[in-house]
Amino acid sequence: MGLIGEVLLLPFAPVRGSAWVIGEVLREAERIYYDPATVRAELARLEEQLEAGEITEEEFDRREDELLDRLEIALRSGDTTGDGTTP
Repeated sequence: MGLIGEVLLLPFAPVRGSAWVIGEVLREAERIYYDPATVRAELARLEEQLEAGEITEEEFDRREDELLDRLEIALRSGDTTGDGTTP
């Protein structure tokens, strides 16, 4: 973009910067949400809650299915190493 275009768009710089930051935060949140290590840790916590009687069998089954779906998506995408880090 030329100098004139940059000057004309200068008032929108904070909006463009904010949009970039929001995009970066969203990407990081999705990376953590679909990270296999995170999902496995949540599965372990879920099992502990079941054993402690904090949740019912039905609640366990429902939440386990959701977590297994997330794990399947994470493993299919192959964007993570499975230990909480990206390659």
